[in-house]
Amino acid sequence: MDSSVTPRAAGPGPGPRRRDRHGRGMRGPIAPPQVPLAASRAETFADLVQDSVERLERRWPQLADIDFLVLDVPRLDGGSWSDEAVPLGGTVAAREGRPARVVIYRRPVEIRTKGRDERAALVHEVVVEQVAELLGLTPETVDPRYGED
Repeated sequence: MDSSVTPRAAGPGPGPRRRDRHGRGMRGPIAPPQVPLAASRAETFADLVQDSVERLERRWPQLADIDFLVLDVPRLDGGSWSDEAVPLGGTVAAREGRPARVVIYRRPVEIRTKGRDERAALVHEVVVEQVAELLGLTPETVDPRYGED
């Protein structure tokens, strides 16, 4: 019998198998990196915080000196906030050589919202409240549209 196809050697080949025997299996990524689907929830949330900060920096240039951080959940520092609501954000005053910080807690915000638009609005509200606390102003002074839906 004459065959133009060379038989495959039994046993493992020269390298790892990229697909299973039916041609399925490990493939490329589900979505290219430019598509929003490829971004993780944490990255998407950080982008919402960054958008909110950029929106406020146009009005308050001194915000460039403040660090904005995103943490998953608030720390339980010795005390307990079981009687209180879980905080959505917090501030850390500036110390010698360290800039002031505004912290937004991702998971508590995500739990309280249902969609991207609602999440973006709550993130902006929390950022405005924390900036107002840090600057010693009212949230309406920091952003005149605060509280409007």
